Amino acid sequence: MDTLLAVRARGITKCFGDVVALDGIDLDVAQGQIHGLVGPNGAGKTTLLGLLLGLAVADSGRLEILGTPVGRALAAPDGVAGFVDGPGLYPSLTARQNLAALAALRGHDAQAAGVDDVLGQVGLTEVADDRARGFSLGMRQRLGLAAALLTKPRLLVLDEPSNGLDPAGKKHVHGVLTRLAADGTSVVLSSHRMDDLEALCSEVTIIATGRVVFSGPLTKLAAENRELDYRLRTSDPGAARRLAAGTAGIQVVDHAGARHDADVLVVRALVPACDELVVRLVHAGIAVRELTPVVSPLEAAFLALTEQQETDR
Repeated sequence: MDTLLAVRARGITKCFGDVVALDGIDLDVAQGQIHGLVGPNGAGKTTLLGLLLGLAVADSGRLEILGTPVGRALAAPDGVAGFVDGPGLYPSLTARQNLAALAALRGHDAQAAGVDDVLGQVGLTEVADDRARGFSLGMRQRLGLAAALLTKPRLLVLDEPSNGLDPAGKKHVHGVLTRLAADGTSVVLSSHRMDDLEALCSEVTIIATGRVVFSGPLTKLAAENRELDYRLRTSDPGAARRLAAGTAGIQVVDHAGARHDADVLVVRALVPACDELVVRLVHAGIAVRELTPVVSPLEAAFLALTEQQETDR
């Protein structure tokens, strides 16, 4: 039902002069969902995020955020926070002072706004009194996330939030976003990191040349995708190769990475054929130690769909 949607967009179009940035975009984001936005450079992702944050208005179409139609005024809708093109920070202020300044703009003092709490949430407590000018890219991203959390948003809009994060920082941010979604906050995030999207998102929307080429669950994307290459590691590579070669729908392929690992076989297949191969291997007493896509289903579908869109232009 539409009442359960944090974002409902229908036929959204946005032009900049002769450039059509968004061309009839439809988008649904459920409450409490982490929704990924994927597309090549220039696809229109940043423009769409800007519309959600009230930084721009659509030329045509209908946009509802948290159940309220968005008007023609440039203003952040109530309950929405986030950033595009990186967070805006005062480099001469400390992390705590940056957040206190933002809280003051909203008429709150730092304690009432929960500045220390959000710094702890994003893992910046130990550097709270360091000036932002000395922060790494990843630390600035986390401080931008903390600034967004100050408002206790019901819709969080983030542009490349994992930029510059080391593995520990990425794990920390993933934990924050997952907990927010579990508590009912909706999150829309764009990223070029397919592993981040697959780890976080229940649904994704792929945009190419300003148009939606796919929107739905990741499971549906994988099911609809063309054949994928899989790394297959077993207890008996020779027998596994013979079984794979004799299984309908399985193609054994050479792969640069596999040539240096005698235990690895690369097969190309749809998911049902892979399932059948696994059954045959188990029945033959061959242990399956690894079966993973060489390229993730999301990345493979992203490349296929966006390349097709470019071809159709």
